[in-house]
This record gives sequence, C-alpha cells and structure tokens, in this order.
Amino acid sequence: MSVTIHTTHGPLKLELFCEATPKTCENFLALCASSYFTDVPFHRNIAGFMVQTGDGEKRNGKGGLSIYSTPDAPYFEDEIKPGLRHTGRGVVAMANKSRADTNASQWYITYATATHLDGRNTVFGKVIEGIDTTLVKIEKEPVDAKNRPKSPVLITGVTIHANPIAETDAGD
Repeated sequence: MSVTIHTTHGPLKLELFCEATPKTCENFLALCASSYFTDVPFHRNIAGFMVQTGDGEKRNGKGGLSIYSTPDAPYFEDEIKPGLRHTGRGVVAMANKSRADTNASQWYITYATATHLDGRNTVFGKVIEGIDTTLVKIEKEPVDAKNRPKSPVLITGVTIHANPIAETDAGD
C-alpha cells in the first residue's frame, strides 16, 4: 500500500503498514481520499529531527480531526508495535499530545533516528521515494524561533496508489 504526498517541494511516496496499524492507516487513507490534507502546511520543521503536518482543521498545528473524532472522544488509540521503530530517516508516525491515545490527523516524518519516540508514537509507514530529494529540500527550509517554516511548505495533493481498505469495504 502506498500513497504519494505531493508538496510544494516535490513528491514523497510513502509505504503504509496497513496490516500492522489498520486503524491508523484507515484514518490516514480516509483523510487522504477526502482531500483533508490538501493545502495543509508542514507547520513544524526541526532539521536533524523531523517535519510535522496534518492539521487540516486549523492549518496551524493546533488542531486536527480523525475520522473517528466525536465531541466526547476527539482522539483514537495508539497502535504501538515493537517491530515498528523510529530507526532512521523517513519514518512516518502519528503526532500526539505527548500522552497515550491522543491521535487525530497530525503526523510527521523523521530526518534521523528518534528512539526516544519508540513506544510513544504510532509508526505507520516510511518514505520510499523522495527521501534524498524532496525531504532534503524541506529539511533545508529556514525556520523561525518556533521551528515554523518561514516560507510555506504545503501538501498540494495526495495520490492513493492502492487502497486495501476500500477494496475490502467494496466487497461487503
């Protein structure tokens, strides 16, 4: 399963771990299919660590909704797997509120190993194309004192290459 995240800096093709993290991938794919991420900024960019995006609600890093969000339960649970770790550049994982089971729509891509996040954030994919081109361009973007890119870095669209969740649902 893969998707291409089209950005103002080029494409990033992601492989998603749908079997290991089905609820997280269902959320991500549904948001992709609904254009939720279109024109959403990468709002946090820390060279040598990670870049974060996914706030299609407020578009400033302070919001985000999942397909499971309700007024009483805005977040969904973690899918932490021991074999899915923050090992190296290009790991794709859910951002949270620095506590368990607070996933919504925000996610990040690592620029380097970040083992301190293992067991705290759901890893649900990896970059398989654009890691040495697009991701390098994004990492080099100048940022302000709060690690916000000084010039907009946006998701311009998403291409879903295969959606096993839609294929499963279609047969029901």
